[in-house]
Amino acid sequence: MAGSVRPGGRTARVRAAVLAATQDELVERGFHGLAMDQVATRAGVGKTTVYRRWGSPAGLVVDLMKELAEQFLAHADTGAVEGDLLASALSMVEALGDKRLGPTLEAMIAAATCDDQAALALRAFYARRIEVWAKAVGLAVERGELPMGTDGPEVVRAVSAPLYYRQVVIREPVTREDAERSVARTLAAARAGEFVVAGAGV
Repeated sequence: MAGSVRPGGRTARVRAAVLAATQDELVERGFHGLAMDQVATRAGVGKTTVYRRWGSPAGLVVDLMKELAEQFLAHADTGAVEGDLLASALSMVEALGDKRLGPTLEAMIAAATCDDQAALALRAFYARRIEVWAKAVGLAVERGELPMGTDGPEVVRAVSAPLYYRQVVIREPVTREDAERSVARTLAAARAGEFVVAGAGV
């Protein structure tokens, strides 16, 4: 697997330097401007090391996505589903608006459109986020705030989708008001049973 390394020691330091340089290059040049030689120079490592371990710009992006996925913290637990989902939505607003992380996510999406390996990594990246935040929906079901059988991942996707569409597709900055609106609309549908998996609530 491109970029796979043993934890700890010089190998881990090289990987950290290369992934940091990859993210810097993505922010400045985008995926299509990502060059292996430039990443190596920026990271202060040999070009042969970068080519041998990551193989291609897509390999660099794949490993960066894996690293970022591991950085997700546990979901919020405010004691109410509105607060938990709003925390999720606001974390996304913050990420998309971040001057470093926002362009990185957009470059990841660009990479996924033209490279199968990057597309798989992008799905894994978001699957991890959805998995973490879907737990908040499970807690809401246990508290009786949402119907039995509510599909947690689908609720999280419904909150997230309008925010990504606005920021990434039509290129409009997302705001707290956008997040609040998406949460309110999703919760109205969830409470009405629109996200209940057939037979799961029986």
